[in-house]
Amino acid sequence: METAMLWFEGWADVIVFTGRSGNLTKGRWNRSEAEVFRDIAISMGVPSCKIYIETESRNTGENIRFTHDLLKKRNKVPHRIILVQKPHMGKRTVATFWKQWPQSNTPIVSLVVRTLRITLERYPNNDVGDLGDVISVMMGYLQRLPLYYKLGFQTHVHIPSDIWDSFLFLQKTGLYNSHFIS
Repeated sequence: METAMLWFEGWADVIVFTGRSGNLTKGRWNRSEAEVFRDIAISMGVPSCKIYIETESRNTGENIRFTHDLLKKRNKVPHRIILVQKPHMGKRTVATFWKQWPQSNTPIVSLVVRTLRITLERYPNNDVGDLGDVISVMMGYLQRLPLYYKLGFQTHVHIPSDIWDSFLFLQKTGLYNSHFIS
């Protein structure tokens, strides 16, 4: 797991796993995403005392705000943060972070996003679903970029015209619209 490897390489003192369930894990896992990822990290050798978990958040904005609250209660609000995210969520996560992380007396001096190095063809599995499920979720994420900016949930993310044209083409097919919001 990417997060545990970053910890072993000395990139962070502690790890925070956050999240109840996501679009691809809802109904597939009987525990929160945070608990599943914590247990994987522990099985890889990360000491449990170096891991915090937040199990109530239901979306990226809540992941960020609830993590801040958790760290603030422990007097551990960091200056440097590494966000580890799915390959197709890196830009949206950063855009959401800058809007949702509460301003405090502890300024963020370094924000890095690390995404998994995996191809689209290798991403689907029993935990996240088939390729159609993954594409549907990615379409939903892309749909949210301009919408969430307009709603003030995140900062602006530039979407290249070829990506947006592909999105519109796939949207018209109706095959991958199951994760759209109305």
